[in-house]
Amino acid sequence: MELDSILDVLDKKTILVTGATGFLAKIFVEKILRIQPNVKKLYLLVRATDSMSALRRFQTEAVEKDLFKVMKEKYHTNLQSFLSEKVILVPGDITCENLGIKDSCLKEDMWRDVEVVVNTAASTNFFERYDVALALNTFGAKFVLDFAKKCINIKLLLHVSTAYVSGEKPGIILESTCYLGETIDIEHEKRIIEDRLKELEYHNANQEVVKMAMKDLGRQRTIDSFIVGYGKGRLRFVASDPECVFDVLPADMVVNAMIAAIVANVDQTFSVTIYHVGSSVSNPLTNTMIQKYIYMYFTQHPWTNKNGKPVIVGKLRTLKSMASFQRYITLRFMLPLQVLKVVNVILCQAFASTCNNIERKINFVLWLVKLYQPYLFSKSLYDDINTEKLRNMVRESKQDDVFFNFDPKIIDWEDYFLHTHIPGVVRYEFK
Repeated sequence: MELDSILDVLDKKTILVTGATGFLAKIFVEKILRIQPNVKKLYLLVRATDSMSALRRFQTEAVEKDLFKVMKEKYHTNLQSFLSEKVILVPGDITCENLGIKDSCLKEDMWRDVEVVVNTAASTNFFERYDVALALNTFGAKFVLDFAKKCINIKLLLHVSTAYVSGEKPGIILESTCYLGETIDIEHEKRIIEDRLKELEYHNANQEVVKMAMKDLGRQRTIDSFIVGYGKGRLRFVASDPECVFDVLPADMVVNAMIAAIVANVDQTFSVTIYHVGSSVSNPLTNTMIQKYIYMYFTQHPWTNKNGKPVIVGKLRTLKSMASFQRYITLRFMLPLQVLKVVNVILCQAFASTCNNIERKINFVLWLVKLYQPYLFSKSLYDDINTEKLRNMVRESKQDDVFFNFDPKIIDWEDYFLHTHIPGVVRYEFK
């Protein structure tokens, strides 16, 4: 399979993007508009009740951000005119049939015109309510597929998913449809949610209790929570395998791979191709490396706390098993806290604030380690043979290789973390 020029293939294409104000989708949309202004039309599905709400979300969450800086410099006052010509904002909801699109004329236009569907709408927050996550990530994907089947000129559906749901599976994870047999019973999962909600209703649970119960069915995983906790001085030790490999990749490379995958498959007969866009095989990033980089960064650039004082960090103490972590927590923190609580009672709550502060920090660490446990001890590596073939196709065109490189082997992880990733986390996540 040869890869035609990416820019040529995107010329005059009509693309539907779901989750258009999401992290990856925004980068994808900006890249398409910037490198191929002759794209015919981008239908952007935004979770909103009406067209004006969709427009406001797209403007405030995408166009007004630094992401569109280059396009603003290129088009100046003509940017809005260009966007209005190329972009159609579609208020809707992927958890509904026909993506919740109420405008029947707009819906007919999309079924007639759309050639490529890019589904990025999902919740990557595993601390999400489980009923919400199932509706978005499972039933939502099904509704997107159903909608794509109604598009008479459809050439391709690109579905983007986080591979970290496989974090507890050891060994090499292949880019293969063989895993499609390892499916969950969706209706069974739906019944679990319905039964739990009925149980809560029976016990007259208020909305806050319902919300927390649903969140207990899921957990959040991102690498940035770890960096924030450490940089603020709230994390001084961690339970982890020092050689555990984190499979991460800069978002712009992920978007480049998405575009290349569209071009490589847009004219193929029906097939399912899986691409692992990651680094664990090609350029492994270990737990030890991450700890080294965050120590280097925050030693050189300490965070200033609300009192105006720099937060001094030390090297993380690594506890290489969950058993050693539990022993350390108990002996080093839990037992002294219990002693302090007794003293606090005797002295009429004299140390109440101190007790609460210590307990809060302990609970934070317990929550964080529980959150990360499958990945702090992960033995998974994501095979990227298909993705490497895709990269080779892109390399054949030097022009495309300049604009669409997604080779993890070129990444210097130390330089990336010290000068790009951590500064970004500090700027946007530290509060």
